[in-house]
Amino acid sequence: MSGLKIVAAGHVCLDIIPTFLRGAPTIDAVMQPGKLVEMGPAVLSTGGAVSNTGLALKRLGLPVRLMGKVGDDAFGMAVRDYFRRLDETLVETMIVDPSVATSYTVVISPPGIDRIFLHCPGANDTFGADDVTPSLLADMQLFHFGYPPLMRAFYSRKDELARLFQKVKGCGLTTSLDMALPDPASPSGEADWRAILEEALPSVDIFAPSLDEIVFMLHRERGLVVRNKAAEGVPMGGLIEDDVRALASELLSLGVAVVMLKLGNQGAYLRVTTDTQRLAACGCFDEAACGRWAGAEFFAPCFDAKVAGTTGSGDCTVAGLLAGVAMGLDPDACVRSAVAVGSASVEQPDATSGVPAWSELDARLRAGWGREKPKVTFRVPWA
Repeated sequence: MSGLKIVAAGHVCLDIIPTFLRGAPTIDAVMQPGKLVEMGPAVLSTGGAVSNTGLALKRLGLPVRLMGKVGDDAFGMAVRDYFRRLDETLVETMIVDPSVATSYTVVISPPGIDRIFLHCPGANDTFGADDVTPSLLADMQLFHFGYPPLMRAFYSRKDELARLFQKVKGCGLTTSLDMALPDPASPSGEADWRAILEEALPSVDIFAPSLDEIVFMLHRERGLVVRNKAAEGVPMGGLIEDDVRALASELLSLGVAVVMLKLGNQGAYLRVTTDTQRLAACGCFDEAACGRWAGAEFFAPCFDAKVAGTTGSGDCTVAGLLAGVAMGLDPDACVRSAVAVGSASVEQPDATSGVPAWSELDARLRAGWGREKPKVTFRVPWA
């Protein structure tokens, strides 16, 4: 399988999931001071955008390298060994810093009780633009960066995200950005994300945030309302097609070339600038492709899937989009492949094992994989 060589960079952590042998009525019945709780084996996995998007691209068959920062400690060795067992070349661009601790999350998940996450941001908080050097980007064509709201350098310094993307564009790569939804009461949630994006997006070619993330970042108070409604199960947090189109227009006006808004279980919406010169500057579109992409606008509903878990589905959706771009597909095919990969990912409980090889995904699409009927009306062309 051919395609652009991709670096999946940003947030990475080690997930430690102890296996409970029996349930309990409440968390207090389990977590009592001085009590010894007999446990089963712990499951170790990797999390974050580097792992989820990067490994989904790997499973699809794209040439990919992973760029996250870990410490020179046991957890860092576990993260790199996990990647290395899949493919030795995956770790060639990983950053090891002996002065920091590797990020980890302990997932406390007794049967029948809501999960508790004990998270250490670790090395992610020290990852900055200076860590990405031209030597790490050598021979790569597409740079994807995920989860800056969970990485302190990128929300504590207004220009850090812009510096990163300006540096990568200066090396001649196509650039892609995904976000994460911060806690509104946290330092990240209180950051001026509009100002951060205004500086960064002119150097971002492909921007693929979730709807609730970008509403919060551009229009904080409205975003809080949308977030609450989404938590109550209201599709798209109560937003409608006109709201989605207006948000995409706003992002294009800030300088990005291609916007894909992830709409959760409603699918994804793609919108592209009409400026062919801006598209040409992306580096991944030739003259003919610029003509096909300019002004494109598509909505893609999800595909039918038996949901086993939604962890990482947004990251896998981004992987499907980038895979399509890397292989030179047209915009409708790219957003369709995005929701197809995202839909496939939820059929397994973890983030990426449900993602098939590209040939299998293509065969499933050609066989007439059914689509879910969205609960929100979209009048734009369906992909």
